[in-house]
Amino acid sequence: MTDVILILNAGSSSIKFAVYPLGATAAPLIRGKIADIERDPVFSAIGADGTAIDMDMPKGIGATADHETLVSMLLGWLAQQRGDRTLAAVGHRVVHGGRRFAAPVLIDNAVLGELEQLIPLAPLHQPHSLAAIRAISRLEPTLPQVACFDTSFHRTQDRLAQLFALPRELSDEGIIRYGFHGLSYEYIASVLPEHLGDRAEGRVIVAHLGNGASMCAMKNRQSVATSMGFTALDGLMMGQRCGTLDAGVVLYLLQSKGLSATEIETLLYRRSGLLGVSGISNNMQDLERCDDPRAREAIELFCFRAASVLGGLVTVLGGLDAVVFTAGIGENSALVRKMICERLAHLGVELEPGCNESGALRISTAQSSIDVLVIPTDEGAVIANATSETVAHSPAHNKLSKLTSVGT
Repeated sequence: MTDVILILNAGSSSIKFAVYPLGATAAPLIRGKIADIERDPVFSAIGADGTAIDMDMPKGIGATADHETLVSMLLGWLAQQRGDRTLAAVGHRVVHGGRRFAAPVLIDNAVLGELEQLIPLAPLHQPHSLAAIRAISRLEPTLPQVACFDTSFHRTQDRLAQLFALPRELSDEGIIRYGFHGLSYEYIASVLPEHLGDRAEGRVIVAHLGNGASMCAMKNRQSVATSMGFTALDGLMMGQRCGTLDAGVVLYLLQSKGLSATEIETLLYRRSGLLGVSGISNNMQDLERCDDPRAREAIELFCFRAASVLGGLVTVLGGLDAVVFTAGIGENSALVRKMICERLAHLGVELEPGCNESGALRISTAQSSIDVLVIPTDEGAVIANATSETVAHSPAHNKLSKLTSVGT
């Protein structure tokens, strides 16, 4: 029987997972998630044929279930599901790799220690990824684990695209633009030739629009520039994050409003964006269904900011051949795609309304000078392939030295 690998994307309120055949590019055998971790965990999963698979969560587990408890339950459940297949490795989405990690890496204690140092740069994501890694290291200490980074794809950018206009010593310390959503962009780059042919190597902007949102300008299917910078707060307006903000606002909140650093972090990461502007929801579908004018204003601001950033990336590329929409909002909101593309008409963008409404692969007209596509992303496939390759080429011949217990 074929060995399998487990893919984990651990967040504060959910753990998304998938099981792939080791070394294969096939679709996942199982895909699912554990949601509402902080309240009352809810499990859902589907098999390769789309059939739902049940898992009985212990009653009353509630908010007492930490990541280690839930990962332990997940491993036990998967052992029943995979039958004779051996779990060969676990691949993790890790948001921040800093300057050090420009490619997937086999995790050991030294790597784990370096990733812990990056927690302040990704406070909503990094701690939970590391919690899942620690949990597996305790439960299955000899099981290889691989970290795949959202920042790695952007390391092809030249120096100017990565610099802030700060004193040189701060840049030398690592206060630079890293960029995120790289696993999503890597997947889109890998499939572009199937949809654009030779134009895939041209000037392409990918809009990863979801609760977290960013854009990436590509040439030769490599990152040239991106909207996110040092942290995942930068760039586009998002579900709960503000995006680009005058740094003077932060100083004002500190000095004049008396907010603490923790209160400002909560404000910028959790109370802003679509949620903050609308005062209603961070969910684009909810806002589109809502008659409240504040909901409409939040949508309009989201699209205005997105079109503005996209225009700036066109300048970096020196022109534009194609735009790709992806991720939750990009793939599912015809209204958002329409409102953004209307602001790009001067570039020669022309949408086919019927195709846009149906979410077709190509939503631009035959006369449009710029191709506009909707391509579902698949970060799990990227992590699965990278994990298989990393483990296969490890000097330890698919074995990882034991991770010692590391405190949280």
